[in-house]
Amino acid sequence: MTLLVHTFVHDERGKLRLLDDPEDGGDMAGFESSRTRLWGSEPARALGARFLPRLADDDLYVQPEDVEEFLAECELLRGHTAELGAHSGYREDYVADRLANITRAALRARSVGGGVLVW
Repeated sequence: MTLLVHTFVHDERGKLRLLDDPEDGGDMAGFESSRTRLWGSEPARALGARFLPRLADDDLYVQPEDVEEFLAECELLRGHTAELGAHSGYREDYVADRLANITRAALRARSVGGGVLVW
């Protein structure tokens, strides 16, 4: 299975609505195993990540009011893609590309007042 990232908004009834996916595969957040081996790993937690490690147990919903903090976490991890890759067994460019997709979704969310779903 594949781990995906999407931007969402809440409609007028409060129901979650996913926005259109990027056409270039920019919705890829990793393999299903990335939940624990990468995003939920001890090195990610040790760096101070608190959103992405939730993927080890469940899907991640970043609400609109938390998007700025989530973007800060993405920026923090961006400086450690080699370390995260070495621990997880993924290549550094794989980690950097997946993190870039997640960051782009968060930037889209910020621009529309929405949130981020990684599932």
